[in-house]
Amino acid sequence: MKILVTGANGQLGLSLRKVASPDNVWIFTDIVPGDDTVSLDITDPEAVRELVAKEGIEAIVNCAAYTNVDAAEDNEALAELLNATAVGYLAAAMKEAGGLFVHISTDYVFGAEPYNTPCREEQKGTPTGVYGLTKLHGEQAILRSGVRHLILRTAWLYSEYGKNFVKTMLRLTAEKPTLKVVFDQAGTPTYASDLARVIVDILPQVAADESKCGIYHYSNEGVCSWYDFTKMIAEFSGQLSCDIQPCHSDEFPSKVRRPAYSVLDKSKIKEIFGISVPYWTDSLKQCIANLKSQ
Repeated sequence: MKILVTGANGQLGLSLRKVASPDNVWIFTDIVPGDDTVSLDITDPEAVRELVAKEGIEAIVNCAAYTNVDAAEDNEALAELLNATAVGYLAAAMKEAGGLFVHISTDYVFGAEPYNTPCREEQKGTPTGVYGLTKLHGEQAILRSGVRHLILRTAWLYSEYGKNFVKTMLRLTAEKPTLKVVFDQAGTPTYASDLARVIVDILPQVAADESKCGIYHYSNEGVCSWYDFTKMIAEFSGQLSCDIQPCHSDEFPSKVRRPAYSVLDKSKIKEIFGISVPYWTDSLKQCIANLKSQ
């Protein structure tokens, strides 16, 4: 199978490179070309169609997105372009090619409604800010297109690559004697390497069996707050001199209200594909070990 990956220089794209199956042909793309990366502007529908046709692409894995949650509040048009309009272009190109479109979405499509049980796939989207709203619009564009699709909602993504919460907290716990971290937002961290492996494993199954298309949730197992997450980052890295204290979200004013509870129910993906999901602390320990060895 010929698979095109967008946003290939981001966390998930780089993680996919490490686990990509040699049984398939992978074409990694990004807006700025790099090592083994083809240049592709996903906001140019003709460029998308041309590359899909030229390379005979059978599936697209869309890892590209505008993910700066706070900045999205001031850049709604750009967030909508990257998270929704461009997604529609990619979906249309794969619909025309008769292929499969795999799209990465987010727990931020939820949040406005108060609840304390894990979010299921059929739950109505109630985003609290521009980022979540534009990602929801992207999902809706896929559904309207009629393309065979796999929408994977994930949460709190981190890895050895780029900027992310784990790398930021590793730096701050090493530099600061004290640190306050919010404890009133609950979710589940997701190691990008775990998500990448799931994509590689289930993509061929969905391509071969259209009944498995649809929306699925994937994060690591378990539940924690950002405070708990930080405590484990410090413990696994050996940064025990920093005094990490819990605090409320309102102590860190933000333009956007983040979901207070966005734990994803993973029953569907485990049942349909028979996958085993690692516990979040186990994956975090592996990521930090990898960072230390670099």
